Amino acid sequence: MASTKPVVTIGVCVRNSASTIREAIESVINQGFPHELMEVIFVDDGSEDGTLSIINSYVQKIDMRVKVFHHEWKGLGPSRNIVVNNADGDYILWIDGDMTLPKDHIQKQVEFMEQNSKVGIAKAKYGMSAEENIISTLENITFVIEDALAQDEWKTNLKLPGTGGSIYRVDAIRQIGGFDDNLKRVGEDQDAAYRIKAAHWSIYRTKTVFYEKRSKTWKALWNKYFRYGYGNCCVYRKNRSIFSIHKMIPPAALIGGMLNCVIAYRLTRLKTVFLLPIHSTFKTTAWCLGFVKGQIDFMRGYANN
Repeated sequence: MASTKPVVTIGVCVRNSASTIREAIESVINQGFPHELMEVIFVDDGSEDGTLSIINSYVQKIDMRVKVFHHEWKGLGPSRNIVVNNADGDYILWIDGDMTLPKDHIQKQVEFMEQNSKVGIAKAKYGMSAEENIISTLENITFVIEDALAQDEWKTNLKLPGTGGSIYRVDAIRQIGGFDDNLKRVGEDQDAAYRIKAAHWSIYRTKTVFYEKRSKTWKALWNKYFRYGYGNCCVYRKNRSIFSIHKMIPPAALIGGMLNCVIAYRLTRLKTVFLLPIHSTFKTTAWCLGFVKGQIDFMRGYANN
């Protein structure tokens, strides 16, 4: 196995994911793609729980090449660049600590990239999983709807794909110099996708699915989107064309949630979806307050520290 060059590198950048990382790793181990053509690179970004211990406990159980990196908190941009710089595969498939992959996920994503040489990023679709409560169900449905309504190719800069569930062509991400080390909190993936597209690579949404665990409480949902808004201020200051700020305000979220109710009900037949306007407004309010605080802190000089 050691003499075989891997085709795909699985990049796992995590922090404080002890409660979910086992399932993520197991879903990689259970992939049907030839394991001798895969490698896994773990980057633990200063976890304060048992994440690193769990990763190390799996190293001997994974019948693929494995590399484990650990450092004090540096942020997402620097952590993802460790994967980019150490990947031996032709592709990097990103998996977060709260994700799981169906058995055929890697096979389908690699086949898509092999058949489409001009594609720099291929983003899989969010799967509809059995969620634990109303909050996580609403959050998951939001992403499922977005995929259902979207076209296959990203032709605009709005809603650029994240890394979770995405496969990157190594040549594409290295061509643009990797991720921005200064984007430590969130948005490093949108920024990279923007630059990959600007370098004349295509970005596609595939029919492959993956699953992601969602926030289960209103508090967890609020904290998540507050953090997103806070981090996105740095992305916005770097490149304002990546997302439209007027679409990230509560009134727009309320209208969007109302419009999505009918679509969501047609897809799921769940009456829960009629709470989408409340859900969308709530998390967008958190995002906006985080964004404002990020802007204030940025002007004070410590937003990204």
